[in-house]
Amino acid sequence: MRTEGVDPTIDPDAARRIAHAEVRRHDDAALARGGGLIEDEAACVRDVLASLSGFGALQPLLDDPEIEEIWLNGTGHVHVAREGVAERTGLRLSDTTVRDLVERMLQATGRRVDISQPFVDASLPDGSRLHVAIADVVRGSWAVNIRKFLPKYRSLEALTAQGMMPAAVAERLRAAMNDGRTVIVSGATHAGKTTMLGALLASCADSQRIVTVEETFELAIEGPDLVALQGRQSSLEGTGEITLRRLVKEALRMRPDRLVLGEVRDAEALDLVLALNTGVPGACTVHANSATEALEKLSMLPLLAGRNIDRGFIAPAIATSIDLVVHCVRDRSGRRFVQEIVAPTGEIVEGRIRTARVYLDGSTTQRRADMDRGPVHRIGVNS
Repeated sequence: MRTEGVDPTIDPDAARRIAHAEVRRHDDAALARGGGLIEDEAACVRDVLASLSGFGALQPLLDDPEIEEIWLNGTGHVHVAREGVAERTGLRLSDTTVRDLVERMLQATGRRVDISQPFVDASLPDGSRLHVAIADVVRGSWAVNIRKFLPKYRSLEALTAQGMMPAAVAERLRAAMNDGRTVIVSGATHAGKTTMLGALLASCADSQRIVTVEETFELAIEGPDLVALQGRQSSLEGTGEITLRRLVKEALRMRPDRLVLGEVRDAEALDLVLALNTGVPGACTVHANSATEALEKLSMLPLLAGRNIDRGFIAPAIATSIDLVVHCVRDRSGRRFVQEIVAPTGEIVEGRIRTARVYLDGSTTQRRADMDRGPVHRIGVNS
């Protein structure tokens, strides 16, 4: 490829042609010498191209449309998740291979991982999110997580077909987004928060100017008027860092119809609340165990911004600026679904934000009824 001046990342068709020709040439030479032939030529070509332009042994997993997450523990064993269910593959990578793959993944991102910066988050070319923790803080080798955001789940229709929510609920959420309502998505890790937020934004991207703010690009949305902002790590000299708080302030100068904060977990919650109170519709995700707890968390996080921030100001501001909270869960079978949707009423009672329930999943209603009747032991029944 170097002789012919072919770059496999720029011209994959030419690279595939050359690789296929070389495999055939190898078989011809082996046949003349009485050597061993390559049994699966197509697989060999894929492996060669993955080593040259892809991510080696992980490339088939990245190409698999059913795999939603890939991770490597400190032992080098590779695990994957399909439809929310984890499984261990037979693949195991050496320390050297893992480090080479991580370096290749980070090459085009401008981010680094080393002793001074033992953790890193970055976006891969296909939009997947990469998280790495090096051996300095992990027992054994490096720990690597790759979260894929599958195209088949990027619309409300697709999520409805998957069973994440009824069609009527999806239509109500679509109407809220197009009417300029502020919608928060809550849930635990792996509950589908980012997927839900991306589908909500896709439902209004054609009619609104959307400005997104993220630590690393994860929201794979497309629209005619979209600006995506990403934070930046500090340099080796400790300078040049761009925080989410800075990006939220910059986003407000870009005339957004909707301001989106990929995930709220620190003092940037204050800047988001202040932005929402200027009349700019917003959307974000937040880790929480329920929709009401998500509101409580959003009223507490701004206090991290400084001692001059009072919850007596934050709670009423949240109660009047947020319209809906969509809470997502994942049960033990791996099924992800919208458990409940609540709407703040605007009232504050004993320091807590009052809400009205808009939707409650039927299985959740049955489970709560069972709890009210007393302990019930069931085997093989999905929650």
